[in-house]
Amino acid sequence: MSFFAVLFALLIEQLKPLPNRNPVHHGLARWVRWAGQNFDAGQPVHARVVWGITVLVPALLLALVYRVIDPFSTILALGWDILVLYLTLGFRQFSHHFTDIRDALDAGKEDRARELMAEWQNVDASDLPRTELLRHVIEHSLLAAHRHVFGVFFWFVVMSSLGLGPAGAVLYRMAEFTSRYWSYKSHVTGTPTHDGLLKLSQRLFVLIDYIPARMTAFGFAVVGNFEDAVGAWRQHAVLWVNANEGIILSAAAGAVGVRLGGKAAPAATSDLDVSRTLTEGGEVDERDAAGSTAGAEPQMGHLSSVVALIWRSVVLWMLLLALLSLANLVG
Repeated sequence: MSFFAVLFALLIEQLKPLPNRNPVHHGLARWVRWAGQNFDAGQPVHARVVWGITVLVPALLLALVYRVIDPFSTILALGWDILVLYLTLGFRQFSHHFTDIRDALDAGKEDRARELMAEWQNVDASDLPRTELLRHVIEHSLLAAHRHVFGVFFWFVVMSSLGLGPAGAVLYRMAEFTSRYWSYKSHVTGTPTHDGLLKLSQRLFVLIDYIPARMTAFGFAVVGNFEDAVGAWRQHAVLWVNANEGIILSAAAGAVGVRLGGKAAPAATSDLDVSRTLTEGGEVDERDAAGSTAGAEPQMGHLSSVVALIWRSVVLWMLLLALLSLANLVG
């Protein structure tokens, strides 16, 4: 049933995507903000309480609803899975950013493309040269695809196999959302944030994303240039401070043969663009100021290559899920 839930959710999301500004997103923001205002008193234990309320409580509530529905109607349980996946999984939740920037670049409107990039990621992109702008678009799009599709996919399948329905999808998306929300509140709005809560939410999301990130990278390697993807994974993942992001981006860079990483405007909502080159002793080595992977400089053609890579990876994981579902039925 997991296969059909994911399939129908993706199809519906392609036909009727959620609007950019939707009640669900605003509701999540209010929920996280309310929990922080009412349960965070600045102590380490309060940070754990706030994270549990904002992330674990919604996941458990949706799992409970599934457990109540499932014994009475498999169709209703499937419908519940599809509804939750529609709200948590899908390309159209971020692809409009990619499309608008690509169209602006195609039309030769680089200043407009930089403005759109700044709006999307809350970075100062005004001075980025074209190749760096393309690199930003590719990197952010790859990470968005992972967080909106592959990470949700992985945790949904895991939790669903344990009889918890869509709890995994909600767990992953809420963990990712809270890690961004507290960082955004601190760095962009200038509102004071409990540092312990910020670090806890980011640390826990890194743990939750540990296996999905490696599964995504492996999928990119299988459907792309496997040898180069694995080689880039092993050699260049350390360029990024966030290990999970480094693995995904380095594998994707090798899979399509594009140069990623290097100096860029620091992102306000994550450590995405903080790159480094390390020596064997673990110290920063200034000999490679760019700190980038091997491959060709980003060009417009690479945008299409990345989109194709992502869709091939989706097909790969859907086929594997279909085979597992079939084996379960036969068994």
